Amino acid sequence: MRDPLAKEVVKLKPSGIRKFFDIVAEMKDAISLGVGEPDFETPWHIRDEGIYSLEKGKTFYTSNSGLIELRKEICNYLERRMHVSYDWSKEVLVTVGGSEGIDVCMRAMTNPGDEIIIPEPSYVSYEPCAILAGAKPVIINLKAENEFRLTAQELLDAITDKTKILVLPFPNNPTGAIMEEKDLIEIAKVCIEKDIYVLSDEIYAELTYKGDHVSIASLPGMKERTIMINGFSKAYAMTGWRLGYACGPKEIIQQMTKIHQFCIMCAPTTSQYAAIEALKNGDDDVKMMRESYNQRRRFLLNAFKEMGLECFEPYGAFYVFPCIKEFGMTSDEFATRFLEEEKVAAVPGTAFGESGEGFLRISYAYSLERLKMAMERLARFVEKLRKEQGR
Repeated sequence: MRDPLAKEVVKLKPSGIRKFFDIVAEMKDAISLGVGEPDFETPWHIRDEGIYSLEKGKTFYTSNSGLIELRKEICNYLERRMHVSYDWSKEVLVTVGGSEGIDVCMRAMTNPGDEIIIPEPSYVSYEPCAILAGAKPVIINLKAENEFRLTAQELLDAITDKTKILVLPFPNNPTGAIMEEKDLIEIAKVCIEKDIYVLSDEIYAELTYKGDHVSIASLPGMKERTIMINGFSKAYAMTGWRLGYACGPKEIIQQMTKIHQFCIMCAPTTSQYAAIEALKNGDDDVKMMRESYNQRRRFLLNAFKEMGLECFEPYGAFYVFPCIKEFGMTSDEFATRFLEEEKVAAVPGTAFGESGEGFLRISYAYSLERLKMAMERLARFVEKLRKEQGR
């Protein structure tokens, strides 16, 4: 029989995150600090709106682009929070999570051989999506000494005459790094000068702890060359509702909608009705969750300081990225021993790119009680390793 499989798919590596959590599922008394999922339940008034839509029999397909009312609310929200104006009828596509938005954006924009610049460490889907779109991923290894921010010089060094898109993954998963307005201004200058587009993944935009998030699309000359990806999973604790959106130039959104039309049809109808309620009346919920995450963030940073574990201060998302290079172990070795000996699962930094070597991703989307238990175990583990090394 002929080979039934696509070669590019076979060559893709499975997610480096999952193996640890397959083990955790079978391990008694284990603590998982690895999944990027809020521990909050979706606020009741949002759930209630989803339930009400079912009770009213609103279970049919929506338009391919999404409910008109939802697209209008997305535009209202982005005007209010990001200071960017979009036309709901031509520049907005409702997607099945932000992940679908990333996928269809790359497929709609790239031709074989086009290059997509991906700063890493970053979300695990960017590189596979670029490959599946027929593009060539070009990796920029971000540096801890720059707080894992992308610099204009790093971007310039990576650009060739084949560069089409820059992925801008901030606030960042896994590092928690952010890009402030001054950083984005320098990146925008390069993008305009070199005529490249930006795929700005802003799924963590509401989870920042050093002032409000700034979207690169809000800067002069950038809205027309930016595709903004966002969604409801992180800010509104709606991961299982699978709902996101993409906003950008109408000619790009039109082609993205075509792919979405053939592959998906429309995003889940119940989720769309719930999302309207989230955007209209969810600001207080977001504020409450953000304050709780910030409390947990400060607790972890203080715990690392007390155990002498190096970690730059992250100001976004709900992850910390401590450095474990002092132990002379790979990230995978450290995470594996930590899981086996202390029953705590964290993600090796290398799951997010080679530049994550020597780091560990720890999520604080968990209760303070669980985080305290995990930090007690980490302190004990770190002390054990130092004694093994005669320190």
